[in-house]
Amino acid sequence: MIRIAGLGKTYNSGEHPVHALREVDLNIKPGEFVAVMGPSGSGKSTLMNLLGCLDTPTSGDYILDGVDVTRLGDGDLAAVRNRKIGFVFQNFNLLPRLTALRNVELPMLYCGVPAQERRERALKALSMVGLEDRVHHRPNQLSGGQVQRVAIARAVVNRPVIIMADEPTGNLDSRSGLEVMAIFQDLNRKGATIVLVTHERDIALHAARILHFKDGLLVEEEINPSPALAGLTRENPAEGEKGEVAGR
Repeated sequence: MIRIAGLGKTYNSGEHPVHALREVDLNIKPGEFVAVMGPSGSGKSTLMNLLGCLDTPTSGDYILDGVDVTRLGDGDLAAVRNRKIGFVFQNFNLLPRLTALRNVELPMLYCGVPAQERRERALKALSMVGLEDRVHHRPNQLSGGQVQRVAIARAVVNRPVIIMADEPTGNLDSRSGLEVMAIFQDLNRKGATIVLVTHERDIALHAARILHFKDGLLVEEEINPSPALAGLTRENPAEGEKGEVAGR
């Protein structure tokens, strides 16, 4: 799914260049759940931006789902982001004036999906994250955990090949954070490939592989044979039919 070789990113700031990422080699297979950890300035956010095609590397190669994205222009990168990658951010990034349903429909609007299909797929995605009774609520009418679940529905509705989550539990209380992790694990069981950046060890332990970064380097790959199980709650009935991701 992901293959990077010698990936590096240098920022020319002031007199001395800043090497945010240094010659990273990494492979992520389809269906993996990978967590990325490291202190502030370790390069984990830079890696996420590069993997998400939000930034371009200074050096190295990045192959995503068979496409060499390091040599694409801005327009092609935007198309890759919209069609192949689902994003979940710490700050949710929902449009405040739109309902949950309209927020989830947005990525499909940019792809030209017909209105009826947009609605059906958005409703299915919101049901998958346990929000079928909140589809007409705006973000300010929802709890933090519910808002993040809307963001997850938006991330998966366009049928991405990979989901990238940047500190998705960072603004949530412990209970809401576990509800969100339960949804990620459910998506992963159904075949979704997930890369999650976090500074919290207990959150990272929900993934099967943990990548540790320091000073722009990948310093350790930790295999987690028994990922923590977030569990499901009545407020988060994320369990669904096996082998199915929203919209498929």
